[in-house]
Amino acid sequence: MAERGEDRDGLMLDRLHVSLGPFLAEWPAGLTLRVTLQGDVIQRAELHAPPVERPLGGPADPFWSRPWVRATAGEAVSVGEAARRRAAAHLDSLGRLLAVAGWPAEAVTARRLRDDLLERAPTTAVLPRVSRFARRVGRSRTLYWLTRGIGLLTAEDARAVGASGPAGRAGRDVPARYRQWITDVLADVRRLDDIALLDPVEQESPRGRWDAGPPGQRPPSAALAELLPRLLEGTELGAARLIVASLDPDPDELALSVPEAARG
Repeated sequence: MAERGEDRDGLMLDRLHVSLGPFLAEWPAGLTLRVTLQGDVIQRAELHAPPVERPLGGPADPFWSRPWVRATAGEAVSVGEAARRRAAAHLDSLGRLLAVAGWPAEAVTARRLRDDLLERAPTTAVLPRVSRFARRVGRSRTLYWLTRGIGLLTAEDARAVGASGPAGRAGRDVPARYRQWITDVLADVRRLDDIALLDPVEQESPRGRWDAGPPGQRPPSAALAELLPRLLEGTELGAARLIVASLDPDPDELALSVPEAARG
């Protein structure tokens, strides 16, 4: 039911309490945000925590971070294997963001490249196509103007919650974050054949350092999710969806409790 309340201009408008997620098109599966809307502006946002924490190493291991989970448990995982999974994860996130931004053709391209990487396609087959995709999306003025200035994140805010990965390194707004994904995908595709062993602490998982965040006990998506309420408050609903897509926390990671070994 709606209730009355003052908006930012002091006008009395209806306030509606709704949930975004967990089942919403082009939305991180399982993620739920409870928001208060006045018109199409979010006045208040609250993250709804996953109901159950699952132990790391159990049947609910996060798919995108599994090489880091295995390496933390002492298994030998190559840098190339981790780079393949990380590039696929970033393409998955890019596909979601492009779909939300209204560019379905490039969203399909991102997802096809993701699937090819997961099916073990070699660098020679994937790199030319990834490069063309990166040029089209990274240089798109339309996408930039549509998303610029949305979801402003300072380096200090990212550090305060322990956010790392592309979001922590990119800072600024939605375009900075999707361009960071593109840069990282290109770098990872170029090292698919690297046989060196993965260091799960020194080399980031798709959402960030596996030992990141105060007090160092949380998977990296927990920090990304912690940023969402502050970034969403005061934004229009359409912009809010772009912000969520540009951070793209992994709900599988949010349901985990990271063990002592992950602290390094």
